Amino acid sequence: MTQRCLNYITVIQQRTNAHGRDRHPTMDWYYLYKYSHPQAGIRVQIMVKAAISPTPVLALDLNAFFASVEQQTRPELRGRPVGVVPVMSDTSCCIAASYPAKAFGVNTGTRVAEAKQRCPGIVLVEARPALYVDYHERIKTAVDALAPIQTVPSIDEFICELPAGYKTWDTAATLGRRIKRGILDAVGECMTCSVGIASNAYLAKTATDMQKPDGLVLLKPEDLPQALFGLELGDLCGIGRNMERRLRAAGIDTVEQLYTASRLELRKVWGGIGGERMWADLRGLSIWRAPAERRSLGHSHVLPPDLRSDVGAAAVIHRMLQKAGMRLRRLELSAAGIGIFIRYIGKRRWKTAGRFNASDDSLTFTHYLQTLWTRRPQVRGLKPLMVGVVLFDLIETGHQTLPLFEADRPNPPLLQTIDQINLKFGKNTLYFGGAHRAKDRAPMRIAFTRIPDVQVE
Repeated sequence: MTQRCLNYITVIQQRTNAHGRDRHPTMDWYYLYKYSHPQAGIRVQIMVKAAISPTPVLALDLNAFFASVEQQTRPELRGRPVGVVPVMSDTSCCIAASYPAKAFGVNTGTRVAEAKQRCPGIVLVEARPALYVDYHERIKTAVDALAPIQTVPSIDEFICELPAGYKTWDTAATLGRRIKRGILDAVGECMTCSVGIASNAYLAKTATDMQKPDGLVLLKPEDLPQALFGLELGDLCGIGRNMERRLRAAGIDTVEQLYTASRLELRKVWGGIGGERMWADLRGLSIWRAPAERRSLGHSHVLPPDLRSDVGAAAVIHRMLQKAGMRLRRLELSAAGIGIFIRYIGKRRWKTAGRFNASDDSLTFTHYLQTLWTRRPQVRGLKPLMVGVVLFDLIETGHQTLPLFEADRPNPPLLQTIDQINLKFGKNTLYFGGAHRAKDRAPMRIAFTRIPDVQVE
């Protein structure tokens, strides 16, 4: 199923008074969505009105989640500056920092060497992704028992619907306090969170960032837009460094200027419908969004010193490709393209990609990987530092065109048997030989918007 949101449509409605005279027209904004399913021959258009919901939305953001989990499980770390790192190396960076570490300027993305300089007493802890997933599930259960979870944007965020009896602003605030206490009671005293309540999910998420740690912020319609004007552009969700540069180039330097800009001005800055969505989000409008379609799936890994060679890099890529293939089959998807990239010591980068008939067959992927690998730079002294692989052009398995000849077709029973054995007896019980040197490398990692499957990764 393909889904596209094309544009806002402005509908002007003429209102008349009791004497039949025109009053000032009111303008309503609609999203026009187009759906198509080529295989089924379905084409649908839907117009969805943008409006301020009478019922608030509650968002929850776990404070310094990875670091808090480490402090919960290791009491000796409590109250100390803690940095969570993917690997114990000065060239790595912190993926989380406790609030005592943040006070020294150590944040997510701070290089380990720099973190040690800023905070000489920092305790560095190697990440334990499986533990974080376990705590995520425990917290999810505690939250869902009090408020139905609507979406899970990331491992440390939840968007909740308000249950009956908690649909006003005051009762929503009471529920927020109950959820905070419920997490502490069910999971542990270190697991604090910030709660935001607003007219839509975007503003609720923004509110969670306005008071940390352990905050509770309400952004009521009557508080807008002034309550946002104290924020910096980079404090808003969806505005990273590149977007902030584009906004400033357009003469928008403050949140107030962003708010007063027109829909069309923001559309121009964003280069598409994203600007109009930002315009609506800032005003608290609730707009139904089509579920995001997964377009790619992949893994990357910083190589340890003993694998910083062509042979080691190739083994790690094979390992990650086999892991990606198993994930793909679990999702009942097939890929029609594969890409690989290498970042070398000294910041030199290289990447390439290839396409083929859509498949979920790891052997097919391996054959194309071997072809792509021959294209890499082969320069004496060039050492790989980081490698990655991505499968793209994803479609639902069963919708692809099979090869004409039987010999060229994949062998689903073989792959299903391998997957079942690995699920039952542990990862890497069976694997293809290209990954042998790195079968225990490229461990589970947690991306910002994806919660890993512990059984597969």
